[in-house]
Amino acid sequence: MTIKVAIAGSKGKMGVEAVKMVHADEAFTLVAEIGRPGSVYTEENGAPYFGDVAEALEKTKPDVLVDLTTPQSAKENMETALRLGVRPVVGTTGFSAADIESLDKLCREKGVGAIIAPNFAIGAILMMKFAREAAKYMPHVEIIEMHHDQKLDAPSGTAIKTAEMIQETRPELKQGHPEEEEVIDGARGGVVNGFRIHSVRLPGLVAHQEVLFGHTGQTLSIRHDSINRESFMPGIRLAINKVMEIEGLVYGLDQIME
Repeated sequence: MTIKVAIAGSKGKMGVEAVKMVHADEAFTLVAEIGRPGSVYTEENGAPYFGDVAEALEKTKPDVLVDLTTPQSAKENMETALRLGVRPVVGTTGFSAADIESLDKLCREKGVGAIIAPNFAIGAILMMKFAREAAKYMPHVEIIEMHHDQKLDAPSGTAIKTAEMIQETRPELKQGHPEEEEVIDGARGGVVNGFRIHSVRLPGLVAHQEVLFGHTGQTLSIRHDSINRESFMPGIRLAINKVMEIEGLVYGLDQIME
């Protein structure tokens, strides 16, 4: 029995790769593509194309909704999917702690699972795990994240998730000179629990992050680079399979890569 998949944001750069991946996997069947309201209906990939999430899910009845849209749309799309008993796999960031709590509650009410992944690249998840381990012994750390210039959020969801994981093992301390001044506002990045996140946005980049640790007489650099968006497809495949087995909301692919 195959898993029926609908993809929201299927015409975006990530969505196009996700459509290819679903078509190439015999365990999946693409039943719907979803775009913005007013989008033109086509069936170029063998599945109907909708401009409305609720209509797409009601008519095609997928098992999983892969949402690769925007922070402004993702929460509403998740709520729509969950109310219809469809399991969301979401690659969009910008969810608050209250959002995650309410979505988890809705998952459990409906008896289904959901996954929100700030990053679907397997290497990026390993980078975060290694950074969490390193922070036990090298608590002086800064994050530099670099993305394409069309990315809407800063810092990235990957950087925020990395910071959260580092905080699990890092002793609390304030870094830098105690009298440090910012001559140019933001020159030293944003502060998260005593350490800095720096965001770079340039054309030509895809998704890149470096976690820099400093200690007496030494430094440690843990870096991941996504060269193209194909790098995210193994993680999306993993999430589609795993979301069928869980109940409740899982935040972060690291939670299903134990």
